[in-house]
Amino acid sequence: MNITGKWLSASGTQEVFARLSAYQAYAVGGCVRNDLFGMPVHDVDIATSATPQQVIAACAGLKVVPTGIDHGTVTVIADGIPHEITTFRRDVETDGRRATVAFGTDIAQDAARRDFTMNALYANAVGDVIDPLGGLPDLRARLVRFIGTPQARIREDYLRILRFFRFTALYGDSLDADGLAACAELGDGLSGLSRERIGHEMRKLLAAPDPAPAVAAMAQAGLLQRVLPDADTRALAPLIHLEMTPDWGVRLGALGGDPSGLRLSKAEAKRLIRLREAATSTQSPFALGYELGAEDGLHALTLRAALFEQPMATDGLADGAAATFPITAADLAPLTGPQLGAALATARARWLASRGTLDARALLNGLDTPNQ
Repeated sequence: MNITGKWLSASGTQEVFARLSAYQAYAVGGCVRNDLFGMPVHDVDIATSATPQQVIAACAGLKVVPTGIDHGTVTVIADGIPHEITTFRRDVETDGRRATVAFGTDIAQDAARRDFTMNALYANAVGDVIDPLGGLPDLRARLVRFIGTPQARIREDYLRILRFFRFTALYGDSLDADGLAACAELGDGLSGLSRERIGHEMRKLLAAPDPAPAVAAMAQAGLLQRVLPDADTRALAPLIHLEMTPDWGVRLGALGGDPSGLRLSKAEAKRLIRLREAATSTQSPFALGYELGAEDGLHALTLRAALFEQPMATDGLADGAAATFPITAADLAPLTGPQLGAALATARARWLASRGTLDARALLNGLDTPNQ
């Protein structure tokens, strides 16, 4: 089998392969996998028998960044393209989060330490695919399968439990039964992972085109509750059916639960709360458009429809997003402090209830203010 993607024939990538011609050097992992699936390639990873020092010497004159030199990785930028180049490795010791590795020259050993068979595919500079572990049949079958014994691969890094579901959502047609059983068996290992790693992986899973089946399988295996306590998957599939613009944060809102284990940023957490509160409120589409804007207003209405199993209702959303509240604090002088805040809140509530039809005069006439 041969791959012919433009990423491989790019001048910078071919320059890197030429620099490493004295050694074994192969594109590996996601770039090969995605090319074979006909999907975009975003990152170019290269595995080589050259040591990091040999890579640095061979690529003299190019920009070389020692991104993970202790683990055998340097990044070489050629013609503006970053290439993450890693020496063939084998695991010496693992603790479920990180591994101690030794460099090697055997492509089969390098392949054996990877997670899934479809990620252990290599390609040389002219696109010939090398398959040391028989991953091509799994790729053709769209089966995400652990290399070797699933339990052994998971114990090397428990994040692979979450990666199993993410890769199945992205590339799989069905869940591998042995992989699912191993993930369920070893789910306790998730407790040893950092919130940052779990959150990063869950973001990627929820950003998949349709993560609902994989997330439902996580829930059935008792794994979703470990990373998102009290989550409920029932609204996720309806949301995905209704949504116009996929958004992992809105999908997280459909699941509900306690997101504290995902290490959300303050902005992400604030948006999640606003979307959930808006979706479960009785605010009109006009009000949601005004308060959240057109994009998040639509997300909130889509989330509402999914959560409550009701038709989408967006009439007035665009008008609300474009509307300007017709009075300001100056219109309520000499009110100040809490009195001013209360008067503005009352006026805004009346204006939103009218869907923007009340003008400044009508709003002020409805207030008990010193200007009357």
